[in-house]
Amino acid sequence: MIPELIKQTRTVRRFKQDRSLDPATLLELVDLARFGGSARNCQPLRYMIVTDRERRERIFPFLGWAGYLTDWAGPVEGERPAAYIICLLALDRLAGPEHEVHFDLGISTQNMLLGAAQKGISGCRIGSFGKKLAAELGIDSRHKILLVLALGYPAEKVVLEEVGGDDDIRYWRDNAGVHHVPKRSLEDILYLQPDAGPDTSTSG
Repeated sequence: MIPELIKQTRTVRRFKQDRSLDPATLLELVDLARFGGSARNCQPLRYMIVTDRERRERIFPFLGWAGYLTDWAGPVEGERPAAYIICLLALDRLAGPEHEVHFDLGISTQNMLLGAAQKGISGCRIGSFGKKLAAELGIDSRHKILLVLALGYPAEKVVLEEVGGDDDIRYWRDNAGVHHVPKRSLEDILYLQPDAGPDTSTSG
């Protein structure tokens, strides 16, 4: 069911590094990205799949992992991603302003992460990366890295909980290493006009 799959699709930052991902599975995920909506239907995104160990080791030092976990530098050896999908913008395929591409990026990466979760695979969208990563990977000037998607079988537990009265939305880890992610309640995210309740009327 879709609601359960969405709840299962959590950001994971620690992986079973020695458990490889089938290249065919990664191609399936990129294929799911391909079917996502695209502003002006210009479809300017491209995807680089990285699975070999040497290239993964070259990518890792460029990545920033968790802004709220200030005392954590990222997954240690043995808990690093088994694969990366580098999300690129093909600059010659733009049909509108560049900011529109971020709508495409959100849709495409969510499609991939949902497909991954269905197979028991987890991931982490990483938008914090060193400027020289493109050169390190030999990416030409016609393409721009927008996001790095780290993937692997999860080596940590992630639980959802409701944001408390202090309105603290920062994710955190407990002493057992369980990752906690506060989510606002449905009531909190609904915008209601003053003295008005939700519109549950039907027409027809």
